[in-house]
Amino acid sequence: MSEHPSAASPDGDGVHDAAEAPSRASLPEILLLASVFVIAACGLVYELAAGALASYLLGDSVLQFSTIIGAYLFAMGLGSWLSRYIDRQLVAHFLRLELLVGVIGGLMPAALFTAHSLLPPSQAMAFRVLLYGLVLLVGTLVGLEIPLVMRILKRHFRQRYALKELVSQVLTFDYLGALLVAVAFPLLLVPNLGLVRTGLFFGLLNVAVAIWALWLFRAELRAWRSHALTCAVSVALLAAAMAGADRLSTWAEDRFYGEQIVFKESSNYQRIVVTQGAGGTRLFLNGNLQFHSRDEYRYHEALVHPAMAAQGAPRKVLVLGGGDGMAVREILRYPSVERITLVELDPHMTTLFSTMPLLKQLNHDALLSPKLTIVNADAFGWLETNDETYDVIVIDFPDPSNFALGKLYTASFYKLVDQHLSASGYAVIQSTSPLVAPRAFWTVVNTVESVGLTATPYHAHVPSFGEWGYVMASHRPWAMPRKLPDGLRFISLDGLPALMNFPPDMARPEGLEVNRLSNQVLVHEFEREWGKLH
Repeated sequence: MSEHPSAASPDGDGVHDAAEAPSRASLPEILLLASVFVIAACGLVYELAAGALASYLLGDSVLQFSTIIGAYLFAMGLGSWLSRYIDRQLVAHFLRLELLVGVIGGLMPAALFTAHSLLPPSQAMAFRVLLYGLVLLVGTLVGLEIPLVMRILKRHFRQRYALKELVSQVLTFDYLGALLVAVAFPLLLVPNLGLVRTGLFFGLLNVAVAIWALWLFRAELRAWRSHALTCAVSVALLAAAMAGADRLSTWAEDRFYGEQIVFKESSNYQRIVVTQGAGGTRLFLNGNLQFHSRDEYRYHEALVHPAMAAQGAPRKVLVLGGGDGMAVREILRYPSVERITLVELDPHMTTLFSTMPLLKQLNHDALLSPKLTIVNADAFGWLETNDETYDVIVIDFPDPSNFALGKLYTASFYKLVDQHLSASGYAVIQSTSPLVAPRAFWTVVNTVESVGLTATPYHAHVPSFGEWGYVMASHRPWAMPRKLPDGLRFISLDGLPALMNFPPDMARPEGLEVNRLSNQVLVHEFEREWGKLH
């Protein structure tokens, strides 16, 4: 039989393996194999987009990503199993399948953003049902694709392939497509296109595969005009959605945040959103509030001054995290400070807070201080390769909501902090809410003590967050400072003792473990306690 699909036999699967394959593949064969690469890339994008959306909209959680991936893989297995019931008109079914995957998968991020914005918080379960329903539907459709492609290749090119060679070729292209997207998704696609446009772009690629199949197998398709019209409608729908993606994203995020968005950007590490309303300016990372301008001074004064003032005359200060420059602003109140090193993973944060006038006003141009050196690096790795010691170390990381952040609260990390802390120095760690998450908060205290440091826990009320906790770590017991800088609005010498007092509802629980890289118990405690609020 001819290798070209237009001369194919009637629908049905080939049953004979070739004894000897021709030396060169035809162009249709190459392009059909290339479509496997595209299909695999598109399928993985939908999976990653669903996981990212679940973490973004429901909380930056390993649980969200794990359950989404598990549900998607289950659905793909289900789709592969269902493919056995497609016996005839393989090409027609494959064409329809690509259109369905392209339209539903491509529109999924936009649909989920819209639904999350429209549904009130009381309907959180309805959103989860929609989320997992779409994940299962798209996963099932994606699971049907590869079995159908393999059967089409076997039927039309059976003179070329033995079964083992066919499986090897198809899976090679499949895994290569997955690898490319796995690297490009966080580094190129989301930062440059955003989740909504990324979904739509790959939806169009799925539809392009359908159009290619429409042309390649034109001689054997029934109702060719009907298929062509469906392809055209699918392209028009996704193209229209692509054109309106920015307006949709703006509308959805405005409803989600409840205030005017003055800046939004997706970096390689997080989604950064700044809003401004009648109450002031707010910063969100991955949908989680980081500060509100009306009361951030309470948070940052409590974070910085008990340690800085207790040290007496700090000269060298290290700030880990805190790319907004607010902690640096408070550190600069001390004339004794000669040098500050700020280690912030995301360069987008330090650039934003050193160039945007609204945010520079909030941090008093702290990131432009000649005393400051900014290092954009992972704090864990940077501490491992640096050997300097510091009089004060301010640790201002986001809460330990996932394992990547949880490693920055482990005994291994605090051992590194210990090595970089001078004999008379103090480190201070923001440590989540001792009221909402007492087990998580006291696990941080327990972990600090496990490496031989003296832990001094305290808390402060920040209206935007509620009761918030901090832990000082040192080689000696914390001593009450004799003076504080002028101009503080919250911290005072008379008020410091009250911050160290924990009432019964924030008391230290029993049976706490040390947070280690090997167990990450803090992440589990954090998820369990904060999950009760949702």
